[in-house]
Amino acid sequence: MNIPNLLTLLRLLLIPVCVGVYYSPYAWAYMATAILFTIAAITDWFDGYLARKWGQMTAFGAFLDPVADKLIVASVLVVLVERHETVWLTIPAVIIIGREIVISALREWMAEAGKRASVAVNMLGKLKTTVQMVSIIVLLSQVPGTIIANLGLAALQLAAVLTLWSMIVYLRAAWQDLKPKSS
Repeated sequence: MNIPNLLTLLRLLLIPVCVGVYYSPYAWAYMATAILFTIAAITDWFDGYLARKWGQMTAFGAFLDPVADKLIVASVLVVLVERHETVWLTIPAVIIIGREIVISALREWMAEAGKRASVAVNMLGKLKTTVQMVSIIVLLSQVPGTIIANLGLAALQLAAVLTLWSMIVYLRAAWQDLKPKSS
């Protein structure tokens, strides 16, 4: 166990804390949840940075890091969908969660085929993640229906567009290996 892996585990532990705080009856609950999610997002960047810098990359960390990322994003999107009760949040949430499942499966399949590099993270994926994280932080911090919440909602819709675009880029990169072989 090393510090990068502990940061990843912290991100997993923050999932039930974020959900519990978000549903608590206090006026500060939305902002506190946004702060907790921001901490989780920072640990996502920081654990990878430390693992590379200190040469502490492990198989456990390589497995757990993307799992923790996807679980916390999916968890907060689910609570946001429930609280905001609008198709304008539900559709982007379904797109984002669905894309994560598709790309995770694609990466696993490509790794088994020995071609993981063709679906490696790219700048579009990083941009998508940044817009997605900022929009989620804004949405978590605000009461639904406020002007700022609506800006967060618009940003989440942009994140969904970037999500679809990045999924298409990944699928196109892998298409030669996915398409049926002609006889």
